[in-house]
Amino acid sequence: MSRATVRERVRYWFDTAMSKGTVALIGWLGLISLGLILLVTLLSLWLTPAEAAEHDGFAGMLWATLMRTLSPGKVAGDTGSAPFIALMFAASLGGIFIVSALVGVLANGLMTKFERLRKGRSRVIETGHIVILGWSDQVFTIITELVQAHASERGSVIAILADRDKLAMDDDLRQHVGETGRTKLVCRTGRPTEPADLDLMNLGAARSVVVLSPQGDDPDAHVIKTLLALAKCEGDRPPVVAAIASTTNMGAARLAGGPEVHLVDSDDTASRLIVQSSRQSGTSVVCMDLLNFSGGEIYLRSDANLAGLTYGEALPAYQTATVIGLRRDGRVMLNPAMDTVIDAADEVIVIAQDDSMIHLADGMPQAQEEAIVSVEPERPGPERTLILNWNGRGRHIIRCLDGYVAPGSVLDIASDHPDAATGFEGLVNLTVNVKGCETTDRYALEALGLGVYQHVVVLSDDRHPAGHADTRTLMTLLQLRDMQTSLGERYSIVSEMHDESNRALAEVTRADDIVISDTVIGLLLAQLTENQHLAEVFGYLFDSRGSEIYPRPAGDYVRAGVPITFASVIESARRRGESAIGYRLVDQVNEAPHFGVVLNPDKSRILRLGPGDSVIVLAEH
Repeated sequence: MSRATVRERVRYWFDTAMSKGTVALIGWLGLISLGLILLVTLLSLWLTPAEAAEHDGFAGMLWATLMRTLSPGKVAGDTGSAPFIALMFAASLGGIFIVSALVGVLANGLMTKFERLRKGRSRVIETGHIVILGWSDQVFTIITELVQAHASERGSVIAILADRDKLAMDDDLRQHVGETGRTKLVCRTGRPTEPADLDLMNLGAARSVVVLSPQGDDPDAHVIKTLLALAKCEGDRPPVVAAIASTTNMGAARLAGGPEVHLVDSDDTASRLIVQSSRQSGTSVVCMDLLNFSGGEIYLRSDANLAGLTYGEALPAYQTATVIGLRRDGRVMLNPAMDTVIDAADEVIVIAQDDSMIHLADGMPQAQEEAIVSVEPERPGPERTLILNWNGRGRHIIRCLDGYVAPGSVLDIASDHPDAATGFEGLVNLTVNVKGCETTDRYALEALGLGVYQHVVVLSDDRHPAGHADTRTLMTLLQLRDMQTSLGERYSIVSEMHDESNRALAEVTRADDIVISDTVIGLLLAQLTENQHLAEVFGYLFDSRGSEIYPRPAGDYVRAGVPITFASVIESARRRGESAIGYRLVDQVNEAPHFGVVLNPDKSRILRLGPGDSVIVLAEH
């Protein structure tokens, strides 16, 4: 190999020096300037001693040369010998090049610094903040809910780290979230899977961390990598909440995150909500009301005044809060046996508008015995359910449904999806049939004979992009509602969508049971960010084992049209081993956003429940 030439060595040295950045460039320009000034000063002392004497020697000439280097215009006023003017002109000419280069270097350095700041690469120095890692449509739901939850708090901060441009994130948040009141949003650009980028978020001082499941292929791999990166971070780690898209990846996510990470199984949660909503109209509305921070919220409260009472006796204890269960020794019990005695160490689980409104009533409200009706609940028989369209969540939905229905029930799947014909082994109560059908075609839907079904579920077809899949779902809903009107058929309809904005369009079809899967998971993540203990409560609610939410005919609890207080409804439900949490008015079932559902009513408020109205209870199915 040939030896490097002097030219190559100088060039290599120069490239290395220049690669050190703006500070190095300024330093070299400063050295060149100093060399030029010293050279001109010394030459002036040697070649033009008379002019040098007029400028008071070395110091004066040094200053004069410096001024002409920095301000070339001064050379126009110089007088003296030709050599002196030539030297000053040389200093001015060199200054033009040096100052121009210096201005360019400074401008480029400042632009680079501003660009770095614009990209959001500075470290977050907040304390007690909430950190969101990743980006998806769920981020808007989570931030909106957290802003509502912290509306009364000063200094609330939500910091987002995602592999996106900071300005783009800021613009999207302004468009979808709007004003955030007292809550400050801080966006940083970085990869949540890189421990070095996680250091930007000051995790040791954070209140909690939310890991989002991104959109695209294999989102769970990204979440698991982020959990591994969090485990590598040094120092204290705040509570972490993460969403996993596929149930099959839950084991790997638990191993990556450790026991302190609260994982939300998106597939399982959305599937169970779809199943519960399909069997009881209005269930999705009740669950969404419990999940968001604008309606009734679930709180855990220790209350020594209830110690020694049974659960049934404590049901009407709060004036503006509704008791739904107990938490004992870390275990949640929703709607436990009415004779369960409350211990001093137990936490009472209640629904309330705000934690400031949880206070005992002035004396237990009395039920109106003459208004209470005693009707034995009917045991459900075999049912017929129809699923229109298909996606990867379909098999999980069917297995959840199998845990609810009575033996001998039938499920028909109508879809032209190629994956809808297999994978139904091991079912206990359901018989599954698959039929080919184009679900947006009116004649194909009429050929199914929908009048024989009690429940219809419209799934989002995963062969299409989310927006187009929602459009097809809307078309199917319109056809079904028109068929119900023209043929006089009655069956419940629950549909699955992706985009919350399509709910307003779907309300034209009077479809109150619409499950927006991304929104549901976003609301659940926001709730768990505020209180990780609620994971057990919502897990219990969405499980077929134990008590779930049921809207049931009001006439089975109280006399129709009679003025009563909600305390009478609570007492009637208690005698059936149920916990009443609200009611639904039939004349408001098509009025958004609550569709007639009223949760946690005041115990003393007078109401009249008529035919068609429902009482919402927690009960065993």
